[in-house]
Amino acid sequence: MLRRNGFDAFRGKRSATPRSAADRADRKFRTERAVGHYVMNPTIRALGKIGVRTTFATEIETIGRKSGEPRRVPVSMLFDADGAWAICQHGLRSGWGLNISANPNVRVRRGGRWRTGTAVLLPDDDVVARTRAFAPHPALARFTRGVFATLESDPVTVRITFTDR
Repeated sequence: MLRRNGFDAFRGKRSATPRSAADRADRKFRTERAVGHYVMNPTIRALGKIGVRTTFATEIETIGRKSGEPRRVPVSMLFDADGAWAICQHGLRSGWGLNISANPNVRVRRGGRWRTGTAVLLPDDDVVARTRAFAPHPALARFTRGVFATLESDPVTVRITFTDR
């Protein structure tokens, strides 16, 4: 076997390092999804239950496309007079992005109050420019964009227009 395959015979079939850009992107997506699912979402949810609100994440409630049950996910939002902007960092690979495409009716927690609205995915919007707008100060725009770029795979902008007054 050694004579036929050389030293590759001793290497495992599954390499620890990804071989192509697609493999690296898929590995990044799976890692980010796991960190969000098991670390970030439970942390934000627990803080919300004890009454601690953070400006870094706001809860959005969508209706599950398969179950019909409400699903809450913490996301970063930029509020304005008529609604809010969000970045769906994994696009239609994320659960809440798919839920919005199936049913655009959402609820958003702003402070201690829930607001109802209609969400629209905007794939043609400039995500890079939009993420810079999320910065709390113009001097931090590049840093904010870097954080978003680190955490995204297929970003899509989401516009939420509030339907309640």
